[in-house]
Amino acid sequence: MLEGWPPPIFDPAGPFAGSITTLAWVLLAMAAAVFAVVMAALWIALFGNDRLKARLGGDWVIWAGGIAFPVVVLSLLLFYGLSLTRNLSVAPGADEMRVRVTGEMWWWRVAYLDENGGEVVLDANELHIPVGEPVALELESNDVIHSFWVPRLSGKLDMVPGRRNVMRIQADKPGVYGGQCAEYCGGPHALMGFVVVAHRPRDFAALIQAWQSPPAPAQSAGTARGERLFFSAGCAACHRIEGTRANGLAGPDLTHVGSRRTLGAGILPNNRGTMMGWIGDAQAIKPGNRMPPYHALSGDDLKALAIFLEMQK
Repeated sequence: MLEGWPPPIFDPAGPFAGSITTLAWVLLAMAAAVFAVVMAALWIALFGNDRLKARLGGDWVIWAGGIAFPVVVLSLLLFYGLSLTRNLSVAPGADEMRVRVTGEMWWWRVAYLDENGGEVVLDANELHIPVGEPVALELESNDVIHSFWVPRLSGKLDMVPGRRNVMRIQADKPGVYGGQCAEYCGGPHALMGFVVVAHRPRDFAALIQAWQSPPAPAQSAGTARGERLFFSAGCAACHRIEGTRANGLAGPDLTHVGSRRTLGAGILPNNRGTMMGWIGDAQAIKPGNRMPPYHALSGDDLKALAIFLEMQK
């Protein structure tokens, strides 16, 4: 089973998810109370004595139960909910960590930003954050409406083409937290997963610093052949690898693909075997995604490509 999956929805691991969970329990409790009152009224209407039925049919029931009660209760719940979630979507502050996450069909584009909104590090399908610090996510979409949701770290928010929405997440302890697109966005929508990895602050700083350093040439047995195949098979037309001439932007950035926990947007563990299978026939694994199958590649070719990609860290 993939680490962090399935993501539980009532087990918050941070303050923003905690406020959402509290609101959910309050709403569920209120819904249960209203359901109980309605069932009691139904029982009286069906089986009660004449005196109770007469009282239930009075005008006061309509005014009190049909108008006053819902207006008061729904207004109180509205203000209570706004007070719990008021900090989730305000604009990022100057000293906040910012990450732009863009929904694609069917994966996630990730860009770590500097204080001016410039892209510092590019990645895909995996988000790394420091423990104990709020992270402002700038959520966008390049095609259709998606919805970003990591249940243990925050609520969910739509990603709308032409609009930038802001949402905050925070983890209280290190770990791996699963996420999922929560808005139907087309064929493989159910296979559009996501992983958030929370690090201790010093580990997170070291990771970002390493990613900002010029990548070392990837070398191992089979690497050179895999690199030649990567370019001759046309992979560079859709994928980017920092420090090489691969600069395609249509598919996920592969600069750090060797260090990711998953492949195919959170659906497969990342190892040599799954990488070979994904390159050879991604359509058989995730039907409808935009990665074409490469049936012409031999097993040795797929292995060489997988070795080259697993060295990209």
